[in-house]
Amino acid sequence: MRKQREIVAELTDRQLVLNVYLSQFIMLLLAIILSFFVFDHWIDFLELFQGNLLTVVFLSGAIATVIVMVDLLMERVFPKEWLDDGGINERVFRGLTIPKLFLLCAVVAIAEELLFRAVIQSTFGLIIASSVFALIHIRYLDKPVLFINVCLASFLLGGLFYWTGSITVTIFTHFLIDVILGLIIRNRYLKQVKRSVVK
Repeated sequence: MRKQREIVAELTDRQLVLNVYLSQFIMLLLAIILSFFVFDHWIDFLELFQGNLLTVVFLSGAIATVIVMVDLLMERVFPKEWLDDGGINERVFRGLTIPKLFLLCAVVAIAEELLFRAVIQSTFGLIIASSVFALIHIRYLDKPVLFINVCLASFLLGGLFYWTGSITVTIFTHFLIDVILGLIIRNRYLKQVKRSVVK
């Protein structure tokens, strides 16, 4: 993990964002390839995208709000160093325009949910899919509070997919979580920059 931090530290913010896109492209490609083996017919895969629009919006909004509120509560309860991811999330989001932030969050939500929920969970079940999802966030392994938080979010998304049978709900929930937290990180950074300019 130290080696990963050293590599990340050497990257510019732009290179870091490009690496996020590259990793998501690999996940999406993997999801597409594996779906040929998991689903007998494309119709089985397409059925996962069911869902009434109002249900998707309200259910996703409610779950995303709960997860974001827990994140914000954790910031008030735990010491800052317990929640420090090495500044990676800040570096990813701080320089993005709002449309670029929305695009990045959409790509992440689609790629990760298709791979971990639609493909892995459909094949191996909730526990394996959610555990693997949590483990890909390797930079959190030496931060128990962050890792437990990612695990809980992962199992919640997995449970949501199990309960609704709709990948649309989990994609939109994941998207909302990332967008809201990304906007919070971006706004905090911009306020910090303004304060330092005023001084």
